[in-house]
Amino acid sequence: MYIRRSLESFVTKVTEQFPVLLVTGARQVGKTTFLQHLSNNKRTYVTLDDPMILNLAREDPALFMQRFPAPVFIDEIQYAPQLLPYIKMAVDKGRKPGMYWLTGSQKFQLMDGVSESLAGRVGIVNLLGFSRMETLGKSEYARPFFPNPEEMQHRIRENGPLPLKALFQLIWRGSFPAIALSMEMDRDLFYGSYVQTYLQRDVRDLARVGDEMAFLRFLRAAAARTGQLLNMSDMARDADISPNTAKSWLSILQASGVIYLLEPYHSNITKRLVKAPKLYFLDTGLCAYLTEWSSPETLEAGAMTGAILETWIVIEILKSYQHNGRRAPIYYYRDKDKKEVDLLIVQDGMIYPLEFKKTASPKKDAVKHFSILEKLKMPIGYGGVICLSEHCLPLTEKTSVIPVSAL
Repeated sequence: MYIRRSLESFVTKVTEQFPVLLVTGARQVGKTTFLQHLSNNKRTYVTLDDPMILNLAREDPALFMQRFPAPVFIDEIQYAPQLLPYIKMAVDKGRKPGMYWLTGSQKFQLMDGVSESLAGRVGIVNLLGFSRMETLGKSEYARPFFPNPEEMQHRIRENGPLPLKALFQLIWRGSFPAIALSMEMDRDLFYGSYVQTYLQRDVRDLARVGDEMAFLRFLRAAAARTGQLLNMSDMARDADISPNTAKSWLSILQASGVIYLLEPYHSNITKRLVKAPKLYFLDTGLCAYLTEWSSPETLEAGAMTGAILETWIVIEILKSYQHNGRRAPIYYYRDKDKKEVDLLIVQDGMIYPLEFKKTASPKKDAVKHFSILEKLKMPIGYGGVICLSEHCLPLTEKTSVIPVSAL
């Protein structure tokens, strides 16, 4: 069963403008299914997961290009970067839009090769797991998230309610297509094999991991810190590895589409701002699996409930931008006095502040820290508190209660 992705129209636009399209994203987020659906059997499909085809691509890239002429879809291009200069030559010779579609699961080394070989010739888009609106079949309504009341009311009407139990079921299972679309899929079996495959194939190649158990400890340490300020030395200590190794492994998790680092908002006006990013797992199901929550109920009642809810909210907002082909203009704010605003959407020179609360009836003091943003000397737009309320209601003159069902 194919579920329409919000990225479809943007990918079509990229294909009409660029000779090469590159779709990046973590393993199992649906890149291949997505592009095969869009190609509608009008281009040859070649996967470099096939050892014989991979050997040809690496040993004789010129023959590979002759055997698979454009239009062609090459899956997992990171395994044969030798092809990129030959794709460049073919593009410069043919100069037609939509000649090559590529996918890649690792941005780490892949992007260096792409930027060197295909600069100006490639449109790059990033695919994440399913957004809630995509799973509801509402991808055509999945515009970039913006906290104005009219937009929120429209989203709530379109999406329908999201009770607490259903919300944490969604969070606990995660957004990978194989598990999000089939309740019959065993969640522990899926994530167990995902972690094992990920360790064996991608990370070992990139990081030369000698001690797989140390890497698994590091992965779990990162999962336990979702929604928190990044503290590399703490994570290194928990995994019993050096800070330099932790830094290297973290960059690989980021490049492989496992984690997202939310940067703090900076301003030259005030020097008293925290500069460390906040760490978020891009899939809450994987995060819950690694931190060993055995059911949605235990996750909802446990110590990580606030952090995992915040993670889900941030990543849904991130998806709403990236799946429309836009960079997400999102940050967090925190000063040295530990006054924090969970999320800032910064657009057209204006700041739109958001707080996240696991409550159905937030009070006005939930937005008390919004006033500290005046130090930034920028206009402050409409904001709100994303929470478990069922209705979008005014909280103050410039803020609303925003139900999680708006995501």
